Amino acid sequence: MSAIIAGTYNSRDTGGIPLTAGGSTRAGVLYRSDALAGTTDDGIRTLTASPIGTIVDFRSDFEKTGAPNRIGTARHFATVELPLLDGSLTGMPSAAGLDEAAMRQVFARLPSLADIYIRMLGSAAGTFAEVARLVARPSDETHGGVLLHCTAGKDRTGVAVALLLDAAGADRGAVIADYVLSETNLAGEWTEHMLARLKSWGAPLIPAITDLVTATPPEAIKAAFAWLDERGGSGEYLRGGGLSDADLSALRARIAGDPRADAADGGHDGSHLR
Repeated sequence: MSAIIAGTYNSRDTGGIPLTAGGSTRAGVLYRSDALAGTTDDGIRTLTASPIGTIVDFRSDFEKTGAPNRIGTARHFATVELPLLDGSLTGMPSAAGLDEAAMRQVFARLPSLADIYIRMLGSAAGTFAEVARLVARPSDETHGGVLLHCTAGKDRTGVAVALLLDAAGADRGAVIADYVLSETNLAGEWTEHMLARLKSWGAPLIPAITDLVTATPPEAIKAAFAWLDERGGSGEYLRGGGLSDADLSALRARIAGDPRADAADGGHDGSHLR
């Protein structure tokens, strides 16, 4: 799938994803992307002409300093910074001063993507509820679309998008497929660049590391959904983070465009886990 914003690798509109109640998610509401640092002039023109009015950046200060977003000045975008350190390279252990055997031992103990996602959900309910509010109640009705991004657009962004789509009543299998798509989108130039960067830091290119940086295995997001389902589902999770019932209904209406989505209380309850 081609990126919709030139200069990115993993940008897309989540519109068109099937809903469990029938129909599909609305276009122009929820977008996802990797970082916007390499956006070309054509990409900036696409952003300017798009319904996007709010950009949510999950990156750390370290990530943003090295790769500031390039979004142009033709019109205003509300940029909301909500750093999530789980899923970022900021927390990678240092290989400085270690021989190869010691490095492999250190990196072999890295958490899996599933572990990272569950830890992220466990510590950031308030952050995800804030993202849900931004999507549910856009401040600019003319440009009500919200774009979520981190560095790769696969982990922090992937969990956030999957959570919101699930809470809105999107088909669980289709949400998982959207998550998995990121690995394909990032393959090639982006992946080669990131692996070269890791190698320059002295990190051994073993699966425990390369998978964290480049992969989107379905088992990882399924584990996140299982964790959510054990706690009442995606909607209940967002309520626990401070999202009101009214805002949850507004989120469903914005994404699903159909009040029937409100009947899917809490998103999925575990019976839909594949």
